[in-house]
This record gives sequence, C-alpha cells and structure tokens, in this order.
Amino acid sequence: MGKNNEPKDPQDPREEIVTHLGPMRAFALSLTRNGAEADDLVQESLVKAWKNLDSFTPGTNMQAWLFTILRNSFYSSRRKVAREVSDPDGIAAGALAEKPAHDGRLAMNDFMAAFQNLPVEQREALSLVGASGFSYEEAADMCGVAVGTIKSRVNRGRARLVELLQSEGVDFGDMTDRVTEAVVNAAGRSGGVAA
Repeated sequence: MGKNNEPKDPQDPREEIVTHLGPMRAFALSLTRNGAEADDLVQESLVKAWKNLDSFTPGTNMQAWLFTILRNSFYSSRRKVAREVSDPDGIAAGALAEKPAHDGRLAMNDFMAAFQNLPVEQREALSLVGASGFSYEEAADMCGVAVGTIKSRVNRGRARLVELLQSEGVDFGDMTDRVTEAVVNAAGRSGGVAA
C-alpha cells in the first residue's frame, strides 16, 4: 500500500522482465546443456515475451510466464531439428573441459556431468522445483502435466543424481553451489522414489 492506504501502482512488466534474466538463463542452460544455445533460447523467449506483453496479466507470476514461454520455445525448436548431435558419453564435452584446481568446482563438474545424463523431463522438473524454487503445482502448470507427474520426475531425477554422484565418490558436503546442494540434499531426504 502507498500513502493514504492507496494501492501501489503495479510494476511495469517491461521493467520486471529484466529481473528474471538470470533464472531464465539457468533454466535454459539446464534444458539445452549448451551456453550459446541457452543464450539464444533466452533471447528468443524474451522477444516472444516482449511481443506478447499485452497477454501478461499484471499481478501474476512473471517468472512463471517467462519460463513457460522459454520452455515452449525449447520444445518447438527441438521438434524442428531433424537430427541432433548426441554426446551421451560426454567425450566431446570432456575434450573441451578443463579440470579446475578447487575441490568445490570439481564436485560441481561431477554434479553437472551427472545432471546432463538425466532425461530432459527430469532436468526440467529439477530445474523448476529444485533450483528455481517453484512449487510442484506451478511447475506442473508450466509443463502442462499433472502435479503427480512433476513429483515423479523430481523424485526419479533426484534419486538418479544421488546414484550417479555416489558412484563418482562425490561428497555432497563439498559442493559450494547452493542450488546444487539444495537439489542433491533434497534427494538424500526424499523418502522414496516414485515409479
């Protein structure tokens, strides 16, 4: 409320968009697995959002709206691509990677390698719920699936991450990235894995 109990003017949506660039890039990166592609996806999504700003309802969740546009753009581009270059073993990525000197960065690299091995649906669910902090309901709405489907994807993704990281001998306490730590520690606390 402003002075004299008058409602505040809602923030101009054009100004609010800028505050969501970081989370959008992180989400795009989790989907594309490539920095340049993630940047392109964010840019394409921002252009679409800007052009359709009149369809945004002020007072609603701008980040969820932007993430939905980004997600839809990602899947649209995947349908257009006739052939994908696959690197399931990470051989090409490994040739480009440089081993950092810091243990926390090594653990982060192990986490990212394990994360990249998850199916796109699990990466998406973990990014939305574990890293971006959306509720299961919000994530389900953005993905156009049932809440139970999102919960299942998150639980299966977390369990698989723990499995992959334990096979690599990663100590979760060494992870310095708060998002990584949150996703992995949540996996350790989950009571069971949904089928």
